[in-house]
Amino acid sequence: MQALGNVLGDPAAWLLTLVRVGVVYLVLLLFLRWSGKRVLGQMTPLDLLTLLLLANAVQNAMVGPDQSLVGGLLGAGLLLLLDRLFSQRPWRRAFLGEPTLLVHEGKPLLENLRREGVDLDELQAALREHGVARLEEVLTAVLEVDGTISVVPTNHQTPKRVRHVRSSRNR
Repeated sequence: MQALGNVLGDPAAWLLTLVRVGVVYLVLLLFLRWSGKRVLGQMTPLDLLTLLLLANAVQNAMVGPDQSLVGGLLGAGLLLLLDRLFSQRPWRRAFLGEPTLLVHEGKPLLENLRREGVDLDELQAALREHGVARLEEVLTAVLEVDGTISVVPTNHQTPKRVRHVRSSRNR
């Protein structure tokens, strides 16, 4: 029976692990939300490296000295539970934001472009990816919450979603 107690660990440590994992998850979620939609749109090698190092940097903050099987499983379980919870309404909109209109009836909405960090050259590139040559041919262009730009041309062709390529100035 003593061996089973060693495997399961201390229930007080379980609670501390859950609290630490929850706090780190929420803080990182807020940091990612603050960094904007475009950060999550398409991963570059730099983005992947940052994500991997970020995971490593917060690992000890989440589990602390608890390197037990139960501590790891509790942490992983809570991360999956929080992901599921925050993927549901109303949390989804609060943490992921809302789509942003970038072009309306051929006119770029400069304030929205500035706020989202999209310059006119990047917008033009996204339009070309959708087969649209000029702004005047766009009914709407929207920066989606996942960082993609959706374009609805004025000729009402079926829109397609294309991942937006971020410029080096925003990496």
